[in-house]
Amino acid sequence: MGAADIPAPLIALRTRAAKLQKHIVLSEGTDPRVLEAAAQATKAGLARISIVAPTGTAAPDGVTVHDPATSPHRAALITAFLEARAKKSPTQEQAEAAINDPLVFAALMVRAGLADGTIGGATHTTSDTVRAALQMIGKGPNAGMVSSFFVMVMPDYHPTRPEQGVVFSDCALVIEPSAQELGMIAVQAAASAQQLLGVDPKVAMLSFSTKGSAQHPNVTKMTEATEHAKAAGLAVDGELQFDAAFVPEVAASKAPGSAIAGQANVFIFPDINAGNIGYKIAQRIGGASAIGPILQGLAAPANDLSRGCSTEDILDMIAVTAVQADAS
Repeated sequence: MGAADIPAPLIALRTRAAKLQKHIVLSEGTDPRVLEAAAQATKAGLARISIVAPTGTAAPDGVTVHDPATSPHRAALITAFLEARAKKSPTQEQAEAAINDPLVFAALMVRAGLADGTIGGATHTTSDTVRAALQMIGKGPNAGMVSSFFVMVMPDYHPTRPEQGVVFSDCALVIEPSAQELGMIAVQAAASAQQLLGVDPKVAMLSFSTKGSAQHPNVTKMTEATEHAKAAGLAVDGELQFDAAFVPEVAASKAPGSAIAGQANVFIFPDINAGNIGYKIAQRIGGASAIGPILQGLAAPANDLSRGCSTEDILDMIAVTAVQADAS
């Protein structure tokens, strides 16, 4: 993909990341896509890049290799592991074995301040990648929970929002959030939209009902979630069907007078079923670019890749992680 093919919101993210020069560690440094992304990111000045890989790995110029077995940071990271898992009372031997896992090693580098953020998931499952981040880095001091989101960028041929970026949350992590948790997810997703896309967040709490058009406990959950989000000071409305949240003409009919309907740029799904299905339909049928899942609520950035990711996907995630690190 040439520069002319990269949507404007992603160019803006990469430009911001290049100015920050954060140190990002890629945990799967033997994967060819990761190595190519490391090479391109370094050449473009996107970030300072390290990889976790065995000693002797042919790393691109300017990319540092960290081998857990021989790293000069090994003793410090064993200590960091023992601190992170203190409630489980791990032994020294367990710690020494655990940090051989590249996901754990990379996350501990972030915890110890040796890197600003980490990315994995090209060859590991989401559950493995997220578990390492949660256990080694943990929640931020003011975060009620850790959740996830996708940045969805509309294609340039979209009839009303060409190349516009929006946020979908939570599509990958919290399986069945409560109304209160949905309110927290909305707060986190709004902050993420503002941070990464530079937009004034307008949050839609999604449902199969709009403003009481249907009665069901699942609808009630979204109206309660809307109240939790409003109490946190968000510009939010719900419950809204997606078309009422996204299309001004539909909003005028289904939710007249709403300051959010038809203009939303942050979309909160009622559960992971709806969110995961929704983002994949937007991507595979609607032609939107999907960047994520991106984690929010951690003490420092750690992000997940799809195992089907491309080099371009990794570059986008490097940019996202670098910009997140600027605020952590």
